[in-house]
Amino acid sequence: MRISLMLCLPRDSSTLPVVRHIAAFALDELGVEPEAIEDVALALTEAAANVVKHSGAGDQYEVHLVLENRLCEIRVVDTGRGFDSTSLGKAMAGPSDEQGRGMALMAALVDSVHFESKPEAGTIVHLVKDLDLRPNGPLERMVAP
Repeated sequence: MRISLMLCLPRDSSTLPVVRHIAAFALDELGVEPEAIEDVALALTEAAANVVKHSGAGDQYEVHLVLENRLCEIRVVDTGRGFDSTSLGKAMAGPSDEQGRGMALMAALVDSVHFESKPEAGTIVHLVKDLDLRPNGPLERMVAP
């Protein structure tokens, strides 16, 4: 069983609550446990906020949310200037820093975070989360053996 959702949005901060609410509503309707919904929604918001903040003016970005059985895969794709993704481990903010904690937060909320970035070709943030499902919810019934 596979369910896909794709959004193509302008690079504008007003799209952040839209992305978060659409993802959260879809997961809730499918019977995902509230804590998992909150984790996905916050990690997705952080990834999208980074796109809005760091990609080039006028760029659009895409959000791909795919549910396959109990696994939720999210890709946030921009066509901005890209960055050196190998430097992420060195650049993570500390707990007392006011900004720059988004990458560490994403890593804490989901099971896997991967960045692909190419100069002048953009960036893909790939998030994966194994979902807890509500007993007898729609998704639970679809994936049950």
